[in-house]
Amino acid sequence: MLPLSRLVTFSVKIPRELREKMEEIDINWAEYVRNAIKNKVREIERKRASRELDNIRKKTKTVKTDELLSWIREDRQR
Repeated sequence: MLPLSRLVTFSVKIPRELREKMEEIDINWAEYVRNAIKNKVREIERKRASRELDNIRKKTKTVKTDELLSWIREDRQR
C-alpha cells in the first residue's frame, strides 16, 4: 500500500438505492474500484503504446531476411 501522503480522494456520486444494495454485499468496494480504475488505465496505456508502435512501423522501411541475417552474423563475429 502507498504511504498516505501519496494518496488522494476520488469521490463518486451514486443513487441511494445502489448504495443500499452495495451495503448488502460483502465486498471491499474501495479496493474493487481502485483495481477497476487501475486495470482500465493499464488497458488504455497498452492501446496507446500499440498505436505508437504501429505509427513507428509505418515510418520505417522493411528489412529483408537476408540483410537481417548478415547483421546477426557480423555481430556474432565481433
